[in-house]
Amino acid sequence: MKIDDIDITATLEQAKLQLEQEKNISPSLKTLLNVLFVVIAVLMKRLGLNSKNSSKPPSSDPNRKKEPTEKSTRKAGGQMGHVGTQLQPVKNPDEIIELPLDKTLLPKGKYHSAGYDARQVIRFKISKHVIEYRAQILENAQGEQWMAAFPEFVTRPAQYGNDFKSHAVYLSQFQLLPYNRVEDYFRHECQIPISQGSLCRFNQQAYDLLVDFDAWVKEKLINARLLHVDETGINVNAKQVWLHVAANEQWTYFYPHIKRGNEATNDIGILPKFKGTLCHDHWKPYFIYQCLHALCNAHHLRELERAFEQDHQAWAKRLQALLLEINQVTKKAGGQLSEVSASQYCQHYRTILEEGKKECPLPEPEANEKKRRGRVKKSKSRNLLERLINFEDETLRFMKEVDVPFSNNLAENNLRMTKVQRKISGCFRSMEGAYIFCRIRSYISTCRKHQMSVTEALNLLFDGKKPVFMQNVG
Repeated sequence: MKIDDIDITATLEQAKLQLEQEKNISPSLKTLLNVLFVVIAVLMKRLGLNSKNSSKPPSSDPNRKKEPTEKSTRKAGGQMGHVGTQLQPVKNPDEIIELPLDKTLLPKGKYHSAGYDARQVIRFKISKHVIEYRAQILENAQGEQWMAAFPEFVTRPAQYGNDFKSHAVYLSQFQLLPYNRVEDYFRHECQIPISQGSLCRFNQQAYDLLVDFDAWVKEKLINARLLHVDETGINVNAKQVWLHVAANEQWTYFYPHIKRGNEATNDIGILPKFKGTLCHDHWKPYFIYQCLHALCNAHHLRELERAFEQDHQAWAKRLQALLLEINQVTKKAGGQLSEVSASQYCQHYRTILEEGKKECPLPEPEANEKKRRGRVKKSKSRNLLERLINFEDETLRFMKEVDVPFSNNLAENNLRMTKVQRKISGCFRSMEGAYIFCRIRSYISTCRKHQMSVTEALNLLFDGKKPVFMQNVG
């Protein structure tokens, strides 16, 4: 490893060699220097970690090397068969402005109207729209009065409409704006006075309206053939808790919990009843559930990269190339290899790992070292090697079953907006706020997976209606 053109690895090895050859040095100083060598080696390995050889996110890896993009041979612009998004005129414009022709600029003569040429300008107007309901009052000769009934949703002299509530929830829960910024937007851009307390109540109302959805989506995920799961840390009142996700291509479910392991997943109630294929990143608590498991190979690729770069394991680079090759071949085959092809790749996989056993053997205790209880500590590369051997079926399941993907990226993508929320709005003030966020985000994510806009989904929610995909049976 080099830092500012200084080969740290070579310098460290040279210093170790000189220390071994030095005879006139006290044992205590020699021990201290050996400790310093270990500390330097550990720090070097940490400095060598990046987004390609660890779980470090690219956003925290500003010096990452970006792969050059290959120059395309295609012409610039849209290609043949590409469906464009050209702006089209509307049939019924909201406003029409007539542009009469100045006849003084025309040659002398008689003219009659021959139609017009139209062009449209689409503008965006932010304004409040107030509807006043006037209930008629009738009075008879005796002074008795009768009043027409207001609609059920009109309960106060002045109140916010459902579309206003849904827009407020859209800004705070989908666009992730803090309450004070949403309040500022309504007050200054829309001239609508609103308090942060009202915004909080709108979110609470949406949360309460989603009780049926919460139970419904969990049942859908329990009966799904494939499920992606993951978890990430979030801050609630300056304390870390865990946000869990269970999702697939159709449904999403978020849930916050103070625990990360089985206590949390059992409380959520999806995994104990799930019998399909569970895709995850080898978090051990997931393995207690009686279902098929598929491991995330995106994690394996990063760990293999680290083993090659830091521990100089040649087998790791070969296995990394093999996994990428299998992924490409599987995609071309429609998501599933034939039994013959799968068997050949399995044999190649095992061969590389057998070579890895020789290149990365079990650590042997030093001769003068006293016997210790427990197992001898293994290197990260050895642990990775054994894990890939012991979980061959789970690692390669993606090439044998058409529904199983190469990685667990779907779950990680679903969690990504949580990190954005943390950057924009900071931590949650309470667990109640985290519960509200998770349930509403579950609903929004599921609606978007069914090609429904967030605005439409929230309008239906506040109007007490269910999306079409929830009305369909089966």
